[in-house]
Parts: sequence; structure tokens; C-alpha cells
Amino acid sequence: MSNHAAYILGSYLVAALILGGLVIASLGARRKVRRELAARGLAPRGQDRRR
Repeated sequence: MSNHAAYILGSYLVAALILGGLVIASLGARRKVRRELAARGLAPRGQDRRR
């Protein structure tokens, strides 16, 4: 593998790790907000069931 290919592969790996972390953080925040809204009785209609 040439130096250029290693750089490109590394860049893709870093980008994938960052995007994966952002997805995990977003889902965690979403879950937290849904729990808080449900505790206050503000859950949207049809969203009473847990996922």
C-alpha cells in the first residue's frame, strides 16, 4: 500500500469513528430527553410504549 492509500484509509477510519461517536451520543441524548418528557407527562401521542 502506498503512502497515499494509507493516508486515505486512515482518514476514512477517523471519520467513521467520529460519526459513530456522534450517532451514539445523539441516541443517548434522545433517550434521556424522551425519559424526561415521559416523566413530566409530555410524551407525544402514540409514543407511550418504550422502544
